[in-house]
Formats: sequence, structure tokens, C-alpha cells
Amino acid sequence: MRLMKARAVRLAWLALLPLLWSGHAAALPAFAQVRDDWRSADVVVLDRHGDVVGRVRDDFRARRGDWVTLAQTSPALRTAIVLSEDKRFYVHSGVDWQGVAAAAWANLWNTRTRGASTLTMQLAGLLGDDLRRPGAAAQGRSFTQKVGQAAGAAMLERSWSKDQILEAYLNLVPFRGELVGLSAMSQVLFGKYPEGLDARESALAVALVRAPNAPAVQVARRACGILREMRLPRQCEGLEGFAQLALLRTGPVAQRNAAALAPAQPLASLPAPHLARRLVSDARAQLAPDALMPARIVSTLDGRLQRMAAASLDRHLRELAGRHVEDGAVVVIDNASGDVLAYVGSSGELSSAAQVDHAAALRQAGSTLKPFLYAQALEERRLTAASLLDDRPVNLPVGGGLYVPQNYDHRYAGWVSTRAALAASLNVPAVRTLVMVTPHRFHKRLVALGLPLTEAGDYYGYSLALGSADVSLLALTNAYRALASGGRYAPPRLREGAAGVAPVAVMQPAASYVIGDILADRHARARTFGLDSPLTTRFWTAVKTGTSKDMRDNWCIGWSQRYTVGVWVGNASGAAMRDVSGVSGAAPVWHEVMEALHRAQGSRAPEMPAGVQRVAVDFDDGLEPAREEVFLAGTAITRVSVGKPAAAASTAPAIANPANGTVFALDPDMPPASQRVWFQAEGVAGQSARAVSWRMDGKTLGRGAEVAWLPWPGRHQVELLDAAGKVVDRIGIEVRGASVRAPSTPARR
Repeated sequence: MRLMKARAVRLAWLALLPLLWSGHAAALPAFAQVRDDWRSADVVVLDRHGDVVGRVRDDFRARRGDWVTLAQTSPALRTAIVLSEDKRFYVHSGVDWQGVAAAAWANLWNTRTRGASTLTMQLAGLLGDDLRRPGAAAQGRSFTQKVGQAAGAAMLERSWSKDQILEAYLNLVPFRGELVGLSAMSQVLFGKYPEGLDARESALAVALVRAPNAPAVQVARRACGILREMRLPRQCEGLEGFAQLALLRTGPVAQRNAAALAPAQPLASLPAPHLARRLVSDARAQLAPDALMPARIVSTLDGRLQRMAAASLDRHLRELAGRHVEDGAVVVIDNASGDVLAYVGSSGELSSAAQVDHAAALRQAGSTLKPFLYAQALEERRLTAASLLDDRPVNLPVGGGLYVPQNYDHRYAGWVSTRAALAASLNVPAVRTLVMVTPHRFHKRLVALGLPLTEAGDYYGYSLALGSADVSLLALTNAYRALASGGRYAPPRLREGAAGVAPVAVMQPAASYVIGDILADRHARARTFGLDSPLTTRFWTAVKTGTSKDMRDNWCIGWSQRYTVGVWVGNASGAAMRDVSGVSGAAPVWHEVMEALHRAQGSRAPEMPAGVQRVAVDFDDGLEPAREEVFLAGTAITRVSVGKPAAAASTAPAIANPANGTVFALDPDMPPASQRVWFQAEGVAGQSARAVSWRMDGKTLGRGAEVAWLPWPGRHQVELLDAAGKVVDRIGIEVRGASVRAPSTPARR
């Protein structure tokens, strides 16, 4: 009887199939086309070796993962889907005629039963635009669509293998909410890849196929039935609670929270989420409005180094438990190419703000700007590495009163050489050096090095010497790379295939070499850091630490022959750390990363460039031990004493105020006599210059360290002359507004 029913139904269907064959089945694509056209909802970011280091959601219409092959699918899920949806999948030819007959007989007697749709027919419905359900999932397909499904299934069975049909079905079928395909479902609901699904997870997943939006109780009941068919009834224990927990990840609250839709373990374990977001954002900004995002972006990262740097940061921050520090970041750059090899943007689970990219966040620079300041002073022949600087309290007049810089330990060393002042990171000598260089000129140098200083030099004032400006770890590390590259600056490279930018000479190679020689001298920094500290490596490196006000930011940045490594430690909230300095906070991570980079190959000191000479130097009164010192050509001296400069060229005074390029605006409501501009000259160590004179546009303006001038509109050139009448410094200024009468004689203080 059953055989007769099946045969009759089969004949009836076969009579209808030719009528719809050309309208539906002929439009179905080949398996290879379906697989190749599949696009994940995420943009995948790879490292330079092709390993996945990050994923970023780009398509929010549906959540789709990578295409999953049948070999990457757990056997339990393959068994569950066949038992639940199509027991005769491996024996029928697309349409299960016995199932069709049973469904027709049941419908005749108004008995509810499972439909006769096979996996192949369901796949045909997913592939054919005109075979999909007309609306909500609860709406059934029309009779014509069902016949079209059968026709499509027959075609698929002719050209596709059973494994291809099952593989495509598992990748295309909707599971729940926005989740489409096995990859997205398994990672979001269970936090694992499809190959790791166990029997209970597989049963829950398959239960969703027939009723994607059913409540947890109903899903658990159906999953239990599937487990019984798999002869695993004991797995039904606690299944309802397990289903509720899994389905919570796709509920309304989770849908409002993008992070909740991310897989619990696989995506969280990807080592470069912050760089991945940055690269995807950059790529999207460069696209034409109608262009598709690339499915994959290849970064410059080395995935193994990225994981090692992240592990080192995590381990060290755990060791600092109890000192109120939870965040950190690490950047590693290849000196020659500018490729960013590691970009750790956060301490991960240790952080209360793990999504913040601390490698790109702006934080106060602390003492890390001092090498660039001293390099500029060397270039301007204001200092040499042997010049003596006064490390004693100093009061500097500023617009709001007095600026009184202090050393980190509140102790003062008296007269110290530039080498000792920089290596030991003394604050007062750095401020005295900035007085010579001027905040305006130093600001221009920092901007040329790619540091994102948003205000003018005068805004920061003398505190710029101590790092009052906000910088990012990536930009600061790349600026140090310029020191490692002989003073040549080029932006870092984050993406493979990106066009490189030709480096620009920002600092003199000779000055960069001297700064590197100082920062590599562990004896010179012993005053502050001791001889044995994390700053000391078994190979050549140059390194500088920095700590911002109230221990809010902690830096350690340095370079070797091949790499520049930067580490930041602090708190995303800006809260102060407790007893964490550069040498105890960031330096241990820097040391560990440097050691890993040079495990197979060491680092040699750079060769001395042209324009540098090494000379034996003695210091009077035993101020510092005799040593061989490096000088820029023409500035060398063999004996240094207090009151005697270490190089004749360094004694030249300079214009301290106003800065070059300053624009003055005259106020018509103020009396002309009250609108005076004061010109100030400083000597080598920040003291008032003596025996100097001034010229304005080639005409004598006055004599002395300070001269007042009654301005008039126009552009003017101001020159400072030494006692011999030689021009030692010049600036350009501009005055805008109504003209006033020029004074007959300059005023003096």
C-alpha cells in the first residue's frame, strides 16, 4: 500500500517537474561558484605570514563567518543534521519520494508531521532567489515554489556530490536572528569553531534550523529528541538551562552590544584586534562610495612577535598587581622598512577599557622628548656632549608667573655634562637647554618628526622639555626610529603593499649618532638607574624612559641596530599609578621584547658618520671621570671646567623671545606707548646674554639682553649680534593693524 502511494505521488511530481525546470533549476549555480562568491561579514586581517591576527565586522545585514568545509565540521553535527532533517539524504536523488508520500497521506487526514523537504531541496531554496520564502520564516512556500525546489534539487543531485550539497547547506542555512551559516552560529553561541562542537551543542544547533526564533524551552525539547535519535539520552539533562545561556548571546541586549556578538574564545584570542580595526577603518575611508571592502587585508605584523609582546605585557602587569596599573601597549618597528611588526593596543582582560587602542591614544610624553631637544641643541652648536649644564633650581618667568622645574627625585647634582644630564634624565638641565633652543623651534622639530602636537610651541612653553605635550605610542616610537635611522623620518607602514614614503632628513646624522651614543651608555645613566637595570641588554641598544606628572604615564622607548621598540604602561582613566616609574613599569617589557628580537642575531653599535670625532676629555675638579667623548666636527675640546664652555661655538647667544614667525596684532583701543614688544636674548646655559646688540631691518635697535620696541605694521627681520658685531641669530616677525609712530630710542630694562 505504502509503495503504491509513493509511486503515485512520484509520478504526479515527475509530470510537473518539466514545467518548472527551466524557470528554476537552470538558474542554480555550480558548487565552486557558490563557495567562491561567499563573503564573510568580517574583514579578515592577516599578518605578513598569512596567519589571521584580527577580524572586524563590516557587513551588518547578516552575521556570516568563513566558509567551513565538511572536513572542518564535527562528526556529531553532521550526524545530527541528517537524522533531524533528511534521514534518507545519502540514498535519495534530491526528492525523498517516500517522505513525500507520507506527508501527502498525513495532509489528507489532517495529521501534522514533518515536511517532505530534503536537505537538497532546502539548499535549492537557499540558492534560488525565486524559491525563498516570501516573507517571515513562519510563512510557507507556495506550491509552485515547492515544485521548483524539487526541480532544483534534481539538478543539484546531478551536478553536485552529496558532500558538496551538505557543505553548502551548512554554510548557507540561517540559524537564529542574524546568524547565517555554521561558522557564525558555532562561534557566537558556543565560542568555538565548528570542528569542536560536541553532541549536545550539535543537537541545539540543528534544532534551530527548523525553528530559528523558537524560545529556549522549545529548542531544548527538540534538541533532546535529536539526542535520543543519536542514542545519547543522558545528554538531555540540564539541556534547557544550557540552551537559555547559549541563546542569550543572540537576544535583544546582545544585539545592541556589538561586542556580545563576538565569539567568546576564537575571536578574543586573535592577537591584534586594535590594529585590525584601524586598518579596516583606513581601508573604508579610501574606498569609493560604491566599492566593496576587501575580504582580507594583509598587515605588516609578525603574528608570533605580536603574541609574544602581548604575553610579556600581560605577565608584567600581573606582577605589578597592587600598584594601581592595568593598561599598557607595545609597538615594534623595523628600522629599515618602517614596517610595524607588533602593535599591542591593550592589556586585554586586565583592562577595564580593553577596546581602547592605547598604541594610538594621546598621552603625556614625559621625559621621552628630551633626546630630540638635545639633538637640536647639538645641531645648533649650543651644546656638546661634554658641555656643563647647571642642575640647580631655576625660576623662569612665564606669562602666568614663574615656572620652577624640579628633578624626579627632588635632588640636584650641580654642574653635570650633557651626557650625564640626558642619560640620567635630569629635568632642570633639559629646561635650561630648551631656553636656548626656544619652545617654538623645538615644537617645529617635534612636528617634523610626526608627533601630533596640536598647539603652538608657546602654548606648551618651557614644560615642553619635560614632555607636557600629548603623543601616541606609535608616533613616538616612530620618531625614535628616526634617531636610529640617522635623523631621517618617514611614517610607519601598517599594511603590506602600501606605497612607501621617501624618508626626509629632519635631524643631522652626526647629532643623531651622538644622542644614540649617550642613550647607550649605561655608566652615564647609573646616577639615576644604576648599572644593572632592565635598560641594560647584552647587545647594543639605546633607550630612554619617561614618566609623566603624578605617575600617570610610563614609557620606555629604545632602538637596536634593526628594531625600535616602544612600551607604554598606565591607566586608561588617567589615574595615577603607585610607585611605578619608567624603569619598573615599562622597561621590563621593553627588555623582554628586545631580547626576543635578538635571540638569534645580536645588535652592533652604528658606525660613526661623517662630521663626528671622538676625543679624550678631562674635567676639572673631578666633576666627572675622564673619558673619550663624541663631538660634532669643529666643537671638540680636551678639557672642561666650570665657567669654560666645552666648545667655543656653543657660547653663541640666541634670541629667546619672541619666536621666529610670531605675528603681532595692534590694538587700536590701546595707547601706542603701551603696545611694546620685548626682545630677549639668552646665553648658553639659559642665563641673560651679555654684550649683545640688536638690529631691526638692518638698522640698529638697541643693546643689552632685553630691548623694547614700539611696533609698526609689516614684516620685519630682527638680528642679534655678539660683542664683535657678528650676527649670531635672526628671526622674522609680522605686525598687523593700524600704524603707530616708531620710537626715537629703544627702551631698556
